Amino acid sequence: MLEYINKFERGVYYVLMVLLALVIFFGVIELFVILGMALFSDLSYRLANHEILQLFGYFLLILIGVELLETIKAYLLKNEIHVEIIVLVAIIAVARKIILLDPFVEGGEALNSSLIVALGVVIIALSASYYLIRKTGP
Repeated sequence: MLEYINKFERGVYYVLMVLLALVIFFGVIELFVILGMALFSDLSYRLANHEILQLFGYFLLILIGVELLETIKAYLLKNEIHVEIIVLVAIIAVARKIILLDPFVEGGEALNSSLIVALGVVIIALSASYYLIRKTGP
């Protein structure tokens, strides 16, 4: 019975890997389309600040998808979860959030200082955990 459950689990991981690869593929295509439309819709061939931030967001989102694909692949090859890769994905996700933060909310209000402090604490905690994992790992 346990053998069938393990086969089912591996099948689910393969399906997830294929679906994630498709999402990444279509994300890259969408990134090309957005970049092409942003560059060639205006004759100046320049990007506005909000367009550059949007493109950075898409780049980082695709990078997160690739890292998640690497996590699934590592699990299928070695049958163990690599905590280092998961912490790295979390760092990239929080960095994406920080990069895409708009310094001014509607009406010209400044960002909530507690949000900035919380994101700073999360980055420090994730960085420290990544450092400890790398230091104690093989």
